[in-house]
Amino acid sequence: MSWIKENKFIVALGGGTLAGVVALYLVGASGANRYEDAKAQFDEAAAEALGFERLALYPQVANRDGKRKALDEYIKSTAALQEAFEKFRPKEIQNVSPQEFTDRLKAADEEIRKAFDDAGTILPDAFFAGFESYKTSLAPADTTGILAYQLDSIKQILLELAKSRPTELKNLHRPSLSEESDQPHTPLPDAVARPLPLELTFVGTERAAREFLSSIVKPEQQFVVIRALRISNTKKDPPQASDASFEKPADPAAGAATDTFGGGFVLPGEDEAPAAEDAPAEDAAPSVAPVDSSRILAQVLGNEDVQVFVRLDVLQFLPSKKLP
Repeated sequence: MSWIKENKFIVALGGGTLAGVVALYLVGASGANRYEDAKAQFDEAAAEALGFERLALYPQVANRDGKRKALDEYIKSTAALQEAFEKFRPKEIQNVSPQEFTDRLKAADEEIRKAFDDAGTILPDAFFAGFESYKTSLAPADTTGILAYQLDSIKQILLELAKSRPTELKNLHRPSLSEESDQPHTPLPDAVARPLPLELTFVGTERAAREFLSSIVKPEQQFVVIRALRISNTKKDPPQASDASFEKPADPAAGAATDTFGGGFVLPGEDEAPAAEDAPAEDAAPSVAPVDSSRILAQVLGNEDVQVFVRLDVLQFLPSKKLP
């Protein structure tokens, strides 16, 4: 004990060193365990990654072949659609002289007016086939090609309308094209057709409206899409009793000598009416057809005209796209 007391520094230094060695050992042992755990996890992940690396690259052969087959079918169907719309695609739109376009416009206007005149249709006072702005001026030289193409389409539509014999053509509006404002038309990259809009408002019978709408959606030389349609009755008030028409009554003198009923009643279970017993057959007066057919009121619904507003697009199909 005396030595320890005499050498306290050496004893403290030795004890501290021993404690440090023990602490270092514990830390090292703990670190070794963590290293072993980390190494085991790394080896497991590396083995899994190596297994994936040895597999064939995605997609699998079956998936690749299925996708290729679907793409081939899609390309064929797209090509078939382009071929189906080929007859609506103008071969070439060439500009003509402004005077030649004006001559075409006047000839088309005369043809349209004659068709409507034969049908008894009233036209607006300022009607000029939708090209009213060129009634007293020439069209720009670089727009006559597309305007002539649109004129042919409008003429065909109006001639179909004349065939349905409407009562009145109230309005025809042709929105101006961008070329008419010195702005070239640039279609979108994925566009397949250019819409040429047209608005019509006419009055006619329900049959006239049905025939016209059925005729313009049957593609012949042009493809028309109806964008908006509004049909309203020109007669806003409901039918009144005064709207009904009565049939002319029979002559009372003729009715007195004639049995207008034409026979007795047939009761359930009987095949025919019993014979009359009040008078002999030879004394019966000859049968005369009644004047009144028992229809008291004439039809008062469905005879009024309808007003039709239709906004449509004539599609100018663009050149075919080369498929990849």
